[in-house]
Amino acid sequence: MKKVAFLFPGQGSQAVGMGKDVYENYKDAKNVYDTADEVLGKSVTTLCFEGPEENLKQTVNTQPCIVTTSIALMEALRSELNIVPDYTAGHSLGEYCAMFTAGVMSLETTFKLIQKRADLMGQTKGGSMAAVLNASEDVLKAGLEEGRKVGYVDVANYNSPAQVVITGDSDAVKAAGDYILANGARRVVPLAVSGAFHSKFMQEAGAVFAEFIEDAELNDSAIPVITNVDAELTTSAEDFRAKMPKQIYSSVHWTQTIQKMVEEGVDTFIEIGPGKVLAGLNKKIAPEANVYNVFDKASLDATVASLKEQMAGV
Repeated sequence: MKKVAFLFPGQGSQAVGMGKDVYENYKDAKNVYDTADEVLGKSVTTLCFEGPEENLKQTVNTQPCIVTTSIALMEALRSELNIVPDYTAGHSLGEYCAMFTAGVMSLETTFKLIQKRADLMGQTKGGSMAAVLNASEDVLKAGLEEGRKVGYVDVANYNSPAQVVITGDSDAVKAAGDYILANGARRVVPLAVSGAFHSKFMQEAGAVFAEFIEDAELNDSAIPVITNVDAELTTSAEDFRAKMPKQIYSSVHWTQTIQKMVEEGVDTFIEIGPGKVLAGLNKKIAPEANVYNVFDKASLDATVASLKEQMAGV
């Protein structure tokens, strides 16, 4: 292997039952869930393992539950295989798992910060989002200009060369989407979200979060984190402190993040967390790279076996 990166998914990857088998089979994973329950004063374990789905998909619960599950899976992986990534990154809320993995903050601090972030984002209403599939850059740009005649619209996520997500005023998102669809996009899919994430609708939430994290104990990272807001290698505690609030209302540069890692020599990506969304995006961004998934015990076992073979040069 040349270089390895750990990737962590974002909101939308949750599913009732996630993490249950690693909780039951790995002491290190169980410890993560037990710590989340204790720090957050609510049963994250029940929400993850039993739901109900209606409660799990509320932003205030979704974010801490996905972060808990992803970190639990990562700790289970590390208990089975002595592997240290060369880089790490997470999609939106997944960035908190990446920062934890890189040693930027303790488990307790990670849970406290992600819960506050979830509370603030969940309270912000208004606007909408839509996924745009297979639109050219020119059509996307023209569509945004068309939408801006009606109101505010911007790009929330650069997910892959074949998928971006637009965000903003509902009428502006619809106008942009209609134009993009009429001019060659394969599909435009409205997203079931409570508000316009990664848009200026979230600026107030970002400002409140900036105050909240002023005194948070953050460390320089032991591993470079490629941050969402700029797809740049980040290691300084104060850079993380500056970027975390901005991430709430800025575009997620995921395509650029993976491209940056490939430029840095990464040839093996391990997606750790519920679902396989990032692996699917990676196939569009970096089709030559090796991609593994760790989302339950079976996938963890398969990944460990494959990586041991790869490390041994088999």
